[in-house]
Amino acid sequence: MSKVDGVDKAVARTVQDYIDETPYWADGTLAPSSPMTAMQWRIWVLASAGKFFEGLVVFMTGVALPLIVREFGLGAFEKGAVSAASLFGILVGAFALGNLADHYGRKRMFIIEMVLFAICLIFLICSTNYTMLVIFLFGVGLALGCDYPTAHMIISESIPSIDRGRLVLSAFAFQAVGALFGTAIGYLILYKNPELGAWRWMYATAIIPAIFVVIGRFHIPDSGHWLVSKGRRKEAEDALMRLLYRKPKYPPFIKLAVPKTTDSNGDKVTPGTYLDLFRGKNIKATILASVPWFIQDLSTYGIGIFTPTILGSVIGATSVYPRNVADLIQNDMIAAKGAAFIDVLLIVGVICAVMLADKVGRIKLQVFGFIGCAAGLFLATLSMGAGPEMKIVYLFSGFMLFSFMTNIGPNAITYLIAGEVFPTKIRGKGAGFAASIAKIGAVITAFFFPFLLKDLGTEIILYFLVGCSLLGAVVTWFFRIETSGMNLEDLE
Repeated sequence: MSKVDGVDKAVARTVQDYIDETPYWADGTLAPSSPMTAMQWRIWVLASAGKFFEGLVVFMTGVALPLIVREFGLGAFEKGAVSAASLFGILVGAFALGNLADHYGRKRMFIIEMVLFAICLIFLICSTNYTMLVIFLFGVGLALGCDYPTAHMIISESIPSIDRGRLVLSAFAFQAVGALFGTAIGYLILYKNPELGAWRWMYATAIIPAIFVVIGRFHIPDSGHWLVSKGRRKEAEDALMRLLYRKPKYPPFIKLAVPKTTDSNGDKVTPGTYLDLFRGKNIKATILASVPWFIQDLSTYGIGIFTPTILGSVIGATSVYPRNVADLIQNDMIAAKGAAFIDVLLIVGVICAVMLADKVGRIKLQVFGFIGCAAGLFLATLSMGAGPEMKIVYLFSGFMLFSFMTNIGPNAITYLIAGEVFPTKIRGKGAGFAASIAKIGAVITAFFFPFLLKDLGTEIILYFLVGCSLLGAVVTWFFRIETSGMNLEDLE
């Protein structure tokens, strides 16, 4: 007879009890883990796709931007707006749409966001003027912003607690894969099609994959946790049966406990609001989820989007003032190759985060990563006063260390923490709020970096980001809440 912590299966259990159920061998020996079902893996793949598209589009913009600027004749302000449009969309989407998953369900928003993404991409590549371009880049970001909390929740509420950190971070790793693909696709399209309109083909490469992801998202169950929180126990039982379907069939039936209607104080449980994020123990969770993520995005998106620009300005490998379109494309290709080389370290870093998050703990890894980011950026500043040969060594070494440390630490772990530290009824709001606060940092960076690089210079910007990284480590440690391996229902 199968048991969970000694409880007979005939007894009503919670959603997470069923998901976390660990099989026994014939002699009663506990197996080391809960086997994942085909549906759980399908959900993971479809959620990973959203992160891949984010990395693809945002980092591809770094390659497409010089072409867009030349085609539409953009000035510094317009260039900053194009750089920031998708990030501003992510900010608004995470805050305004992410919380809708708490009201309308994880699955419904999971589908809607990807439909919006595909539609906006189609209109983006057909843009004939600057205004259309900014509007549809914003729309793309809006969809990706909604995906921030939704993708995290749909994974974490569908898989065993013991695997949650590993699988959420594995999905997040596809942001780094997307970043590398975005830069590489940009380079290849420029190589095969060296003309100003090549940027349209770059964005077009994501349309067909996005349509397939939309179709796949229609064929998954909704979150049992969310359905139970809404008092829809029968629907939750049906959804859980689909999620945990195996051959031979197990569990043979599911009986969920009646959801609580009162809290620990005896008060009636009501739907969560944004004000709940700033009440009681949720204040600490809100600060931990939001502030380090904001600090992290200041540097990650600044370095990520403007790596080609910084490499060109410091190394001097490209023409500062391209004389014609051929010069512009040649400059763009050189910078894209350098950026792609550095982006590889993003993938290596997040792979290490996947392996270490549950063993070392979220907090220690995030603090370690922030300190490592500061070290990498400081190393890059040494290139400013160095000779020609050492300038390249310092700059590439610094950016490579930064890329590795940001994904082993804050870039990956802030995303993971934001989806774990809030109770179910406000998890979408909390994760969405944290993501939107983070993207304020990204938007500030994307919009103001062109001005700041010109007025202050690369060295001062890098020193500022060193300080930000050290501040992120301090805030993380002071407001720490460790969630490694904890049952989401225990975290309530």
